[in-house]
Amino acid sequence: MRKLLLSSIFYLIAQLAFSQVTIDGKVTDSKTGAPLAGVSVIEKASGKGTSTDIDGHYAFKVEAAGKISLLFSYNGVTQQVDDVEVNEGKITYQNLSLVQRATTEEAIIIRSSSTARQVTAASLIAFQKNTNTVAQVISAETIRRSPDKNTGEVLKRIPGTSVQEGKYLVVRGLADRYNAAMLNGVLMSSTEPDRKTFSFDIIPSNMIDNIVINKAFVPEYPGEWAGGIIQVNTKDVPSRDFFEAQIGTGFNSQTIAKDFYTYKGGSTDFLGYDDGSRALPAGLPRRGIFTGLTQGEKTTAASTFSNVWSAQKSSGTVLPALSQSLQLSGGFVKKFSGNKLGAIFGLTYNRGTKRLNFQNQVNTFENGVANTSYDFDNEKYSENILAGALANITLQLCRNNKISFKNILNVNTTNYATLRTGKDFETNPPPTGDNVRATELAFKANTFFNTQITGEHNIRSVDSKLHWFGSFNILDQYIPDQRRLQYNQANSDPSQPYRAYISGSNASQKSGSRYFGFLNDYIYTAGADVAKTIKVNNREQTIKGGYFFQVKDRLFNSRPFAIYLPQDNQELLTLSPDKIFAPENFGNGFDNKFAFNELAGINYRYIANSILNAGFLQLDNQIGTKLRVVWGLRVEDFDQVIGSTNSKDPRHVYNRVRDYLPGLNATYNVDAKTNVRVSASQTVVRPEFRELSTFQFYDFDLGSVIAGNKGLERTKVSNFDLRYELYPRAGELFTIGAFYKYFDKPIEQFFNPNTGG
Repeated sequence: MRKLLLSSIFYLIAQLAFSQVTIDGKVTDSKTGAPLAGVSVIEKASGKGTSTDIDGHYAFKVEAAGKISLLFSYNGVTQQVDDVEVNEGKITYQNLSLVQRATTEEAIIIRSSSTARQVTAASLIAFQKNTNTVAQVISAETIRRSPDKNTGEVLKRIPGTSVQEGKYLVVRGLADRYNAAMLNGVLMSSTEPDRKTFSFDIIPSNMIDNIVINKAFVPEYPGEWAGGIIQVNTKDVPSRDFFEAQIGTGFNSQTIAKDFYTYKGGSTDFLGYDDGSRALPAGLPRRGIFTGLTQGEKTTAASTFSNVWSAQKSSGTVLPALSQSLQLSGGFVKKFSGNKLGAIFGLTYNRGTKRLNFQNQVNTFENGVANTSYDFDNEKYSENILAGALANITLQLCRNNKISFKNILNVNTTNYATLRTGKDFETNPPPTGDNVRATELAFKANTFFNTQITGEHNIRSVDSKLHWFGSFNILDQYIPDQRRLQYNQANSDPSQPYRAYISGSNASQKSGSRYFGFLNDYIYTAGADVAKTIKVNNREQTIKGGYFFQVKDRLFNSRPFAIYLPQDNQELLTLSPDKIFAPENFGNGFDNKFAFNELAGINYRYIANSILNAGFLQLDNQIGTKLRVVWGLRVEDFDQVIGSTNSKDPRHVYNRVRDYLPGLNATYNVDAKTNVRVSASQTVVRPEFRELSTFQFYDFDLGSVIAGNKGLERTKVSNFDLRYELYPRAGELFTIGAFYKYFDKPIEQFFNPNTGG
């Protein structure tokens, strides 16, 4: 699909202090890739400069624009970078991977033979070269040079990964359920209640400091993944005060100037929330009371719902197909008594349309003969709203201590209409089948909020680092008045009229149904780790240990309603979607009119809770001059309850399991330009709440009822990696690798024709 042929029509940047010339960058260790604190950074001509903080970051102002030379000094080693070009009114970014040598009485001067641009390019892959595992990194500089608006678009540029629906990441061919996400060092839960995934489009690209994708497990990271763990780190302390505003538009070639279908919604749909147009009617009795009403009283209640069952065509219009985007960001930094207080704030809004074609075909096999259940062609027309806010505040104390308070709020809404045609062989056996016309109208709003406080402390007196964190996360999903209506043409006979597929069952969700879903997830996370560095035979050895704790609580409730026809009335079934469910067509169930019912019972709501306790011990050993081995063990104790806390309740599921997850990563430096990596590890992938619950929901896209399986067990994954890396020149990289994974008890969906699909 071609998209965004016109990326933007307006770009405005309002920057404070135009006359300032600022140098900004980060210094890392050339061997380990770790940030270096206390590195002296000086402009050679003027002698002005500063030193790096706990993150290896530095920033200072120079007198005038032009080409300058920078001196980086640390532990008796001075590295000079020439030809750093600074422009007035702009920030010049200069990162460095510092080459450390043994300390001598005189400073060792290493003059960079490459240009400043080459040194910066080399630093972009320094982390990847020196990290303790198989990984890929995207820096803020790379993101700045791209037109990408959010993290999902940025991730599409990484080799070996792909992005589904613009937000769900596939790593090494493994779907989203086998990947994990971390935000600023804190494990994130799923942003989608019905699938194990993280929606990467919720974070604006201009708020990202870097993205790291680890493809091999080390014990310091959570152990619930198999493809990759994606670490997204947002900015915290800006180099200077700033404010930026960006307004843009674009179009998708699949929707511009083409037919697009929408349905009547609410006045605030463009903001991503429903104004009440789709809400349960005021005064509607709650679940327990509604089921006790007479059929006449239920019919009266049915007439209070909105009567919108079809999508309308907007033919060849341009304006609805144009996307709109707005990004506002700003920040400040204040220095006092050797300390620094910085903050970054941002608002983002994106609105766009999408047209998606997809096919549903299900074949069952018996004695080697295929039987088709259905064969559908679908066109899904959606309007997508992504709006969010970010606020990060960071306090740096004496350059060796940092405390950050970071917050992100996101509203991700899809308002769509799906139109279906094709053959239904469940209502009429093959080879004839029935012709089908069906529609689903839905509005799905996810609200995601995360707040976290973290601390990093460099205790130089004992060569140790302390990292701690706490986080609270909320995910709310609201699906108001999801409607489905199907018409069948008997025997695919063109002479026959299309009739609404309304059964006599008062519990059908396939056609003539209305669904309201409410889900709330609350996640509490805390943890800490300590790293101690010692020297053995004049080589640094690091031991690291830590603890991780996370609690997830879920409250789920739904109210599905069914329209059914107890007594056959063919004339009524041939009415068009805008007339068929008019109030006068509902009766008491015995007068050849429609009846109305709520699907009640304990299976349409559940609670869930999980508690994860984890601890790890990891050693980073430098053996000789060429071999580095990172190894250790992570222990995860997982306790999970789904459905009900009452063990006698048929929905009740209780799982508790302890996993021992070893990890070994060895890197052999063949020479200064070549690495060979070998890794082996054990990880797990656990079932989500939804996958274990007995709740049954008709999925229109799949054309089947989705039900959980109480008997699911975790998947254990054995991982093996072999990788060759060549860094021929500064900023250049060539890698080739092979990996093997063995999945014990993988979790997959399957079609069960014996239960009606």
